[in-house]
Amino acid sequence: MTIKTDHSYNTEWVLAQLEHVAQFGLDESGGVTRLAFSTADHQARQYIVELMQDTGLTVHTDAIGNIIGRYQPEVSQSELAAVITGSHLDTVPGGGKYDGVLGVLCGLAAVKDLSARADIIHPLEVVVFAAEESSRFNFATMGSKAMAGLANLSAWSRDKDQQGITLAAELTAIGLDFEQIESAARSENSIKGFIELHIDQGQILERDQICIGIVDKVSSPTRLKITVTGMAGQSAGRPISQRQDSLVSAAMIVLAVRDIAVEYDYQETVATVTILNTYPGVINVIPGSVEMWVDIRGIEHEHIITILQDIKDAVSMIADDHDTPMAIEVISSEKPIILDQPMNQIVEEVCNELKLTSLRLDSRTGHDAMNMVRCGPAGLIFIPCKEGISHCDSEYVDDDAIAAGLAVLTETMYRLAKA
Repeated sequence: MTIKTDHSYNTEWVLAQLEHVAQFGLDESGGVTRLAFSTADHQARQYIVELMQDTGLTVHTDAIGNIIGRYQPEVSQSELAAVITGSHLDTVPGGGKYDGVLGVLCGLAAVKDLSARADIIHPLEVVVFAAEESSRFNFATMGSKAMAGLANLSAWSRDKDQQGITLAAELTAIGLDFEQIESAARSENSIKGFIELHIDQGQILERDQICIGIVDKVSSPTRLKITVTGMAGQSAGRPISQRQDSLVSAAMIVLAVRDIAVEYDYQETVATVTILNTYPGVINVIPGSVEMWVDIRGIEHEHIITILQDIKDAVSMIADDHDTPMAIEVISSEKPIILDQPMNQIVEEVCNELKLTSLRLDSRTGHDAMNMVRCGPAGLIFIPCKEGISHCDSEYVDDDAIAAGLAVLTETMYRLAKA
């Protein structure tokens, strides 16, 4: 995977910074736990701010907590639209050191390179999007949603993490105001283009030895909260045949969701039960109620709707058969996003110039780029990740893959930003 160019990029700097940022939230197991707005996240965010300032960027934080570093060329007119890149720093519990942060650091490295090129006229921005992962506040890509004018303040105001802490409280702790989130929205004419670099969370690129994935379509999540109500009681005090055991019904829902998902997997649509909480949650009491969350992902919206209806039908049948009433709440429902085709054409041409193989593909996983299409042309670049494994301590990306991704990101931004 050798890049056919005499140009020197900042790969070694990116590799060194990856190791440094990984120390913020490093677990004993080797994974990284850096939940949105946690202490570890604050530490990583502050470090990136310092890197931005060292790179010569003007830095500010918007109302949702997105960190925006801006390079303004001396020859640029202030009203010219910006070329933007970026990703996120927050992780899932026990996550990897590449997901999200690689896009931020490569973005900074690209701007370090481009700021020395005389024919850059458009402003360049690197964004650290806040709360991209849904691990803490149950909503994904919150920072880019706010920037794209898609903030759901009503839903976000009710949400709490597992310790009962609200998003509003966390924003207040860093000097921000939840009520001002809508001010984070960018106007369309302020962005010439957005391009995000991210690790591939599938196996196609690695399997086929492809250097760069160019994403055409991004799946978006539909998420459900299902509450199963039974009757609590002493575990030794009621015969099995006379119980209303909410956990038994919930277990049947788990299997039903999996069976339904198997039918649609070949159409690149999946469904997963991700969280299951029992109440009262003690060893000698029959569970009186269960809360469970379901994540549905797909490239085609009609397939998502079909799976959703099949799950509702299965839940209704299980509730009737076992006399355990159930309630389904749709937490979020987003349509898959088609990314900008002219942007993808530019990325493809850059890959050809650098003699790097590329492949058009779709992403089953959501990314900030899918929201940024509301602000202007947006693209998403993938680089291979070992065995497609992410969100855990086994996540690994080869140095050469990072070098290739950085080169493509840099030259794509250059094409967008030059005179």
